[in-house]
Amino acid sequence: MNTPAPDWMPDASKGTYPGWVQRKAVTLAKRDQKRAGIGNVQQYRLAIHEAVLASEGRDHWTGEWLAWELIGTYDNRDPATGKGESKKRYAMLPTIDQRSNQPEPEFVICAWRTNDAKHDMTAEELLQFCSAVVQHSPNWMGSGAPE
Repeated sequence: MNTPAPDWMPDASKGTYPGWVQRKAVTLAKRDQKRAGIGNVQQYRLAIHEAVLASEGRDHWTGEWLAWELIGTYDNRDPATGKGESKKRYAMLPTIDQRSNQPEPEFVICAWRTNDAKHDMTAEELLQFCSAVVQHSPNWMGSGAPE
């Protein structure tokens, strides 16, 4: 199955896109099969591609434009990966977020930063968490607290 890059994707990423989708599909299908999922790689590839198209290039949860030029550049074998500067550099790297906690190919696209913060929260839990942050954050205004 051919997964052509969307028109809105930067030209520099269009050649990387099919391989990125394939690698993610293989990884996620294997992970979910270990969790008693029944989807195959082709179903995962299609679901990822559909999620990318639906995203229109933006984070599902925040609406922010994602750094599509970064797909295929992250290397978790790099000793600097996971450290502060690397996390900042890859904050807007598009990642695949499972819509539910079920082992099935149903995804949305979001930033690595968002996915890291959301972790395994449901949509409702994420909304509750963000509401708590917003309710608390007026106390931070002008106080010099972390942004």
